Amino acid sequence: MGLFDKLAGWLGLKKKEVHVLCLGLDNSGKTTIINKLKPSNAQTQDIVPTIGFSIEKFKTSSLSFTVLICQAKADTETSGNITTNIKHRRLPILFFANKMDLRDAISSVKVSQLLSLENIKDKPWHICASDALKGEGLQEGVDWLQDQMQAMKT
Repeated sequence: MGLFDKLAGWLGLKKKEVHVLCLGLDNSGKTTIINKLKPSNAQTQDIVPTIGFSIEKFKTSSLSFTVLICQAKADTETSGNITTNIKHRRLPILFFANKMDLRDAISSVKVSQLLSLENIKDKPWHICASDALKGEGLQEGVDWLQDQMQAMKT
């Protein structure tokens, strides 16, 4: 069972459509993270670099996901549209400080400081240290997102 299945189960959702934006720099692990979150029978063995953007669609036992995977600077017009669409919404933002297995990795605290995440005051946000290849740190992010979604329902 994938992490999204677990999230769906915790939320008691029935085949609800979920739209997720996965935004990040080149070679940051966006596709690998999404792949690890899929049910095991939907995961792919060979991950290729995302050029521009890609759309992943998959289903868990109770959710139907559409994930837009986009490079942070791939397309200025697309990035501008995304920013405009989410700017005034109170959507939770989950950051993965990925590739923590690398020797020269920066801590999630330092990443948070470098990105000035403390300046995000109008949306809930969270940062998790992760190693997407091993799936480490992803559960923490899913747990946090689950809590945020529960809070939004009330």
